[in-house]
Amino acid sequence: MDKIRFFLYFALAFVGLLLYQAWQRDYGNQNPSGQQVPANPNASSVLSPANTVDPSNTATSAIPNTVPTTSIPKLATQPTISMPVVTVETDILRAELSTQGGTLQSLQLLDYPVAPETPDLKLHLLKPQDPNFYVAQSGLVGNQQNPAPSHQAKFTVPKLNYKLNPTQDSISVDLTWSHASGTKVIKRFIFQRNSYLIELQQIVQNNTAKPLVVRPYVQLLRSKPIKSKDDSYSSTFSGAAYYNLQDKYNKLSFDKIAKTPHKSESSGGWIAMVQHYFVAAWIPDQTSKVTIYAKGFSGTRYAIGMYPDSMAIQPGSTHTFSEKLFAGPKLQNTLGSIAPGLELTVDYGWLTVFAQPIFWLLNKLYLIFQNWGWAIIFLTILIKLAFYKLSEASYKSMANMRELAPKLQALKDRYGDDKERLNKAMMELYKEEKINPLGGCLPILVQIPVFIALYWVLLESVEMRQAPFALWITNLSAADPYFILPLIMGVSMFLQQQLSPAPVDPMQAKAMMLMPFIFTVFFAFFPSGLVLYWVVNNVLSIAQQWYITRAVEGVKSKPQTNK
Repeated sequence: MDKIRFFLYFALAFVGLLLYQAWQRDYGNQNPSGQQVPANPNASSVLSPANTVDPSNTATSAIPNTVPTTSIPKLATQPTISMPVVTVETDILRAELSTQGGTLQSLQLLDYPVAPETPDLKLHLLKPQDPNFYVAQSGLVGNQQNPAPSHQAKFTVPKLNYKLNPTQDSISVDLTWSHASGTKVIKRFIFQRNSYLIELQQIVQNNTAKPLVVRPYVQLLRSKPIKSKDDSYSSTFSGAAYYNLQDKYNKLSFDKIAKTPHKSESSGGWIAMVQHYFVAAWIPDQTSKVTIYAKGFSGTRYAIGMYPDSMAIQPGSTHTFSEKLFAGPKLQNTLGSIAPGLELTVDYGWLTVFAQPIFWLLNKLYLIFQNWGWAIIFLTILIKLAFYKLSEASYKSMANMRELAPKLQALKDRYGDDKERLNKAMMELYKEEKINPLGGCLPILVQIPVFIALYWVLLESVEMRQAPFALWITNLSAADPYFILPLIMGVSMFLQQQLSPAPVDPMQAKAMMLMPFIFTVFFAFFPSGLVLYWVVNNVLSIAQQWYITRAVEGVKSKPQTNK
């Protein structure tokens, strides 16, 4: 195999990969025509209720031996209901809780603006209107003998506004539901300072004369997300996901759960809705057995939820059902400590084994330099040093082939279009000069997974979202506004080509000459962080290749000098 042809094919394949990642849209249509819910200027709750539970399917007097069948949410056909909203603001979150069911219907991330040029416009992760309808629901399942509030029940609150004071570490928001039978439920949300983790307690007080059999549930309901600026360069996974010890991490695309509803049982774990950079996940007690379900509705809404077995609360007793909701950025240093496997929502795919150590090292460099751009530069240097010997073998092979180029051209001139005789003569020449034309292929193949893993680290890490570098590069996750980095990268590719042996085949030579131009055009639309990596890598490669080429040429010239 011609070594130059290998490099050409690899370059074309990688460009194809980048194009695919840049322009592919997740699962087809990105502009769902789901039911439009108009925003209420009075900040009241406007939700399309999802009929999650069927009261007729609950146990009557004791804990059942099997998990009762639960009907999964259906889209409501009745008119929307306006209910008062409780607003909660911490140092990093601004939330809205509907008094209809205690649904977390809106969540803004105060540390994450939608775009750097509009710092006051914060990212809306959860919202009760289309497009990008997205809410977190919870409730209890009972029956006529055991009434319990679902996420459609009406709650009362002592006040409508809560704000974390500088002296407070947490805020508790209580929503209360009472029934004439004597059952009382307090739905308590606890928000912590500097935390995206929200604790939910459903406190059930049985003030009746008989056991109260209920079952809690939580779910995430959303429409298919529309592409944002953050997703302009990627086709990262958006959809439902869950994790447990039996199945580990499983992704459920919106199209998949729309066609085939999912249901499984496990112990602990979590359920989530995943998108580029951000995730919302319900996390139950890790020792409890839960049933997980997921389903889509008419291509407009998709839900994933879970519930444990029913339990009986004795007369005069109180029981608290507890879950946690993480809703925020996929910060890799914290996700794993919140729940087992939650760090897997940072989706590196099959390259996770390479990508996670690369991010670990990149993060350590950031702690030193306090700048993601410099962290990328020094990470590239360290990776280049780690593969120095492999690259050295490749560049020595290139230098030898470069020295051999005039003889190869002479053979081509001699044999013309007789490829069989030309190939035989070339192999004899390689044997005579003790050169392996494939000598540089293996080093390149070994490095490819690492380079692609680094590509995904730079693409998937929310830590680099809107991160500034220096001078005109104010956002490493966006394209260079002046196209300076892509131009530098194109020039570096051209210079690197001048150090490589020219292909014998004229068509290959012309194709290789076009590669710097093609890469420059494509990389002009890619995030600056990725282009910065390629620029630094190319500059280091040029320096290493120039040094090795000079050394090889110097060694070959010594016998002639001695004569």
